[in-house]
Parts: sequence; structure tokens; C-alpha cells
Amino acid sequence: MNTYEINDLYQVSFDYSYLDKVINRTLKHEKVKNAYLSLIFVDEKTIQDLNKKYRDIDKVTDVISFAFEDNPDLVYNDIRVLGDIYICIPRMLEQAENYGHSSQRELAFLTVHGLLHLLGYDHQTKEDEEKMFGLQELILNAEGITR
Repeated sequence: MNTYEINDLYQVSFDYSYLDKVINRTLKHEKVKNAYLSLIFVDEKTIQDLNKKYRDIDKVTDVISFAFEDNPDLVYNDIRVLGDIYICIPRMLEQAENYGHSSQRELAFLTVHGLLHLLGYDHQTKEDEEKMFGLQELILNAEGITR
């Protein structure tokens, strides 16, 4: 299913300029220049298949990131290739409703979350979770994307 079909089915706005802003703010905060990444919107089946194939987890999640860099100093033609971020649009919409905020806010949150994973952040420990989620809120608040 491509992005247009997902947008038509779930009535998600085509104006993603705010995502460019949160991506650029995240990269600037992390002092990353000349980087490339892919942001891919998928349905529940696709993200479940990805989780099952690559993480041995047979369930639907909201976002999954695949980092291409093993070495953050690795550069191709002066461009860092960070990886892919897959966001499950149905799960994103469900979470936005459950949390009582806009789909714009939830999509921005998941985008920053996925990007931080590409940049090496994780939330396996309480300390790492506090750091990562604090950074996500800092970036979103700076862009005026609040709950």
C-alpha cells in the first residue's frame, strides 16, 4: 500500500512540512549534517511482517527503525545514510485518539522517536528512556507541537 492509499483510507493530511521541521530540528540538535533517511508509512500487516521477520516479534507496533550505520562516522560522498523509519498509520491514528491529541502530534512524535533510534538512542533502561523521551519532548515543544 503506498502513501496516497494510506492517506485516502485514513484521512491523514498531505501537508507534511511540519515533519521536515521536526526532522531538521532533531538533526540540528544532534549536530548531524548532510544526512539521508527514509520515512515510510505502512499498514498494520506490513509493520507486523517487518517485526516478525527482523525482530522475531509477531505483533503490530507503531514505529520501527532500521539503522544503516554501524559507525556514525561512516559517510558516502559527504552524506550520512541513516536508515529507514516505518510508521504504522492505523496505529498512529489509534494512539492519537487514545492520548487525546492530534494525529499531527502523534506522527511528529513517532518520526522523532524513529529518528533518534537511527541516531543510536534507545530506551532499554529507565535512564535511557528518560533521556530519549525528554529529548523528543524538547524537540516537539520547540516546534510548537504539543499535547
